[in-house]
Amino acid sequence: MIEYILANMWQVWAVIAVICLILELSSGDFFIICFSIGAVFAIIGAIVGLNVYWQIFIFAVFSLLSVLFVRPVALRWLHKNDPNRASNADALIGRTGKVTEAISVGGNGYVQIDGDMWKAVSATDIPVGTTVRVIGRESTIVTVETL
Repeated sequence: MIEYILANMWQVWAVIAVICLILELSSGDFFIICFSIGAVFAIIGAIVGLNVYWQIFIFAVFSLLSVLFVRPVALRWLHKNDPNRASNADALIGRTGKVTEAISVGGNGYVQIDGDMWKAVSATDIPVGTTVRVIGRESTIVTVETL
């Protein structure tokens, strides 16, 4: 079994690369993807026929280089270093969505925004299917108005 794994290390590195990409999707801080980049270079080393120690060395070096050089460029390019950039639920303000459960004055309903359901309140009655805009947020409850 060990001989098979050592003979097909490119598959192990490919699994590591895919797992790192999946983990990056949950974090979004461009750190874990650097290990995925290192694993891709280790795949190249495995295909060329380098032994496991060289593959691990290549993985470590290219992961470190990615953290030092690729991550800052990706953060700068994708986030534009905007210090006032809204994140998480604050990014909902100004977005539009559809009412999926009627919203009544003094009560609440639900609004679908980008596929996510949010509890919503409004100053007016809003029927199902109406397009609304988010104008505020209190915890996980959004305040909406009709367009």
